[in-house]
Amino acid sequence: MKYILSSILLVITATVFAQNINFTSQLYKEYDKYKVEEFSTRRLKHSDIQPFIKRLRLDKKYIVKHVGSSIEGRAINLISIGSGSVDVFLWSQMHGDETTATQAIFDIFNFLDSDEFKAEKAEILSKLTLHFLPMLNPDGAEVFQRRNALGIDVNRDALRLQSPEGQILKRVRDSLDADFGFNLHDQSRYYNAERTSKPATVSYLAPAYNYEKDINDVRGNAMKVIVFMNTIIQQYAKGQVGRYNDDFEPRAFGDNIQKWGTSAILIESGGYKNDQEKQEIRKLNYVSILSAIYVIANENYKKISIEDYEKIPQNDRKLFDLKLTEVTYNLLDKNYVLDLGINYTEKDVDEHVNYYNVGRIIDQGDLSTFYGYDDFNAKGYTIVEGKVYPEIFANVKDLNSQKVNELLKSGYTYVRVSDLKDSKKYTQLPIHIISEDFKVPEFRIGVGVNPTFILKKNDAVNYAVINGFLINLNNTNKVFKNALILKD
Repeated sequence: MKYILSSILLVITATVFAQNINFTSQLYKEYDKYKVEEFSTRRLKHSDIQPFIKRLRLDKKYIVKHVGSSIEGRAINLISIGSGSVDVFLWSQMHGDETTATQAIFDIFNFLDSDEFKAEKAEILSKLTLHFLPMLNPDGAEVFQRRNALGIDVNRDALRLQSPEGQILKRVRDSLDADFGFNLHDQSRYYNAERTSKPATVSYLAPAYNYEKDINDVRGNAMKVIVFMNTIIQQYAKGQVGRYNDDFEPRAFGDNIQKWGTSAILIESGGYKNDQEKQEIRKLNYVSILSAIYVIANENYKKISIEDYEKIPQNDRKLFDLKLTEVTYNLLDKNYVLDLGINYTEKDVDEHVNYYNVGRIIDQGDLSTFYGYDDFNAKGYTIVEGKVYPEIFANVKDLNSQKVNELLKSGYTYVRVSDLKDSKKYTQLPIHIISEDFKVPEFRIGVGVNPTFILKKNDAVNYAVINGFLINLNNTNKVFKNALILKD
């Protein structure tokens, strides 16, 4: 009997997906038609979205309401469209540096304004009323930081409501009493799908509403929608979906919104190889959110079993930007074999609209249970301290890629430049640039250290690690972000 019921559920679920698959596949295929071209990086500010909100105010399809202001006085708006009896509430960027879904929301507005998909949009907008609250924390967005101007995490302000941003979210949620709520975030790119080397590119969660993690109809409906979204995203990022930890957090908005009767769905945008600005993940957000909205509108989510929710792998945090495996390191005249896990920390520049990377060793030793976006088996390679080139260059312009490659092959990882007064803190050249008087720190390999060294095998230098980036010295088409410019 149990087998028969499971088979019936499987057939029903498959039918639901088949009915929606054409729509969702077209969403992905035709995404570029609707992408807001003005948005191309993660550093999105309040001023960047205002021209688009102004246009929506002039469109009679939308109702744009000023629902409050941030601590520093930036306007927070609720944008609504549709005439249906089911209310769906979506809010983004309650953490100021989590912009992926905000960009996707404005892509969705372009989709809603288009002439395509008329039947699907008619069904969505006749059965649902969609409410978008993009960029809840504009003060944090201004300086690209998680917390608001008060220095608190807005997502931990659901009980005390100390911040105006938290008060706005609570007031809007209560006024709408929405049936579904989408809590849109970014998570660290270092999360992976449990027990795999694949990044958790998108992670979902139906938050618990109590410590016991009970499942009622409200939470169950969120789980059903997540099962559907997971199946859709697996087509484009196979194995790269995770399930966020569901331990109850009594201060968190997602947990409380579930508790208050809105089926809350958390979407976390993680990492994707060679997608530092999360533009592919933005596309997946767009597809995921619109697919969910459509399955809510046609009520097909009700036919989905929640059994598959628990089958989504949990998030784990075992990814590095670069993992070097079995590299030899000489310490006190004795050779040791280590794995190195290296990550890149972003340092904001240009009024928080750009950044450069500083590499750090995060862990070392036996990292056999960890993974890397880039994973290099360095067995047989020995770490060799990089040298300072004895000649002093007049300025950075005297260096070029070919010259730098020759220096690296000769074991040099630093060059001195006399004129650095107008230079930035970083260079796209794959070698550190230092001032005439800069003293290079004593070389060592350790957690927290900037990884800069030569990799030598059989007396040949074919690889270098500069600022944590692995450089193949025989590949002139190598991709490199930046080295550092260091002055006294």
